[in-house]
Amino acid sequence: GQNQLKNQLIELATKIPIIQLYSREHELLPFITTIVKMEADNLVAEESISDHQNNRKNKHKTVFNHPIPQPMFTYPPIDSLVEFKNVNVHYQSRPILQNINWHIQKGEFWQLIGPNGSGKTTLLTMITGDNPKAFGQDITIFGRKKGSGESVWSIKDKIGYYTASMMDLFSGSHTVQHMVISGLNDSIGLYQRATDLQKGLADEWLMLINLIHLKNAPFLSLPPAQQRLVLMARALIKHPPLLILDEPSTGLDDDGAELLNTLINKVALESNTAILYVSHHEEKTLLPQFTFKLITGDEGSKGIISTHIV
Repeated sequence: GQNQLKNQLIELATKIPIIQLYSREHELLPFITTIVKMEADNLVAEESISDHQNNRKNKHKTVFNHPIPQPMFTYPPIDSLVEFKNVNVHYQSRPILQNINWHIQKGEFWQLIGPNGSGKTTLLTMITGDNPKAFGQDITIFGRKKGSGESVWSIKDKIGYYTASMMDLFSGSHTVQHMVISGLNDSIGLYQRATDLQKGLADEWLMLINLIHLKNAPFLSLPPAQQRLVLMARALIKHPPLLILDEPSTGLDDDGAELLNTLINKVALESNTAILYVSHHEEKTLLPQFTFKLITGDEGSKGIISTHIV
């Protein structure tokens, strides 16, 4: 596995020079001593690990000064969003999840952590309605028992969803503004004329994320970190009761991930949307209230809940 490869590289580093390409500091191998940045086609700014980390800490952080825009409509109040009671999942004869008990309530900020194969995706698809393994289990979604006749659409309508792999869905010349507006209809891009009210609301979100000056630019022309901010605005424009962020910082560097996490923290503070942030590891700049950690084992993954003082 990864640990075995890491140990082999550590041993190899005692014999030959090794160059590591990385995007996040937590990926750095322990024998790396010097950082060289790539800008355009040039290698620049060689610095030691300690200098690099100090420079990042002292770097000016982008502040989102505007308040979270209010929604065009509000959902009926829902206090209990997701509840798993003693949930067990097997695929054929292989156990995936063991005795999962988890309750997500209105406005809570959760981080779901677990390695590949631990069952994170299984949990998510049982929430969103795409996994038949949910039926027959004691699972309640938005106040209704799973399997009681709810439609997948009625569930997804109340969920804002974002994953880095969504980028594969977008093509063409959709503008930044149109991408934000499309969150009102859960569509990929915008295929009908937007109203002035919709445009105005989208512009409020673009002011919040400091991209109003690019509202008519092609979405795909933006750098990755800015694209993530736009997709966050798209997922949040309806103020869904639940926002699921599935590995949202994949492919971003540390500055981009910190920018995204700063916006997520702000949304958690200023809205009633519950947030479920899914990742392989803890994010240093993220401020969740709770962590649900999947611990793998021969009988399937168990869940451990931690509460954080923020």
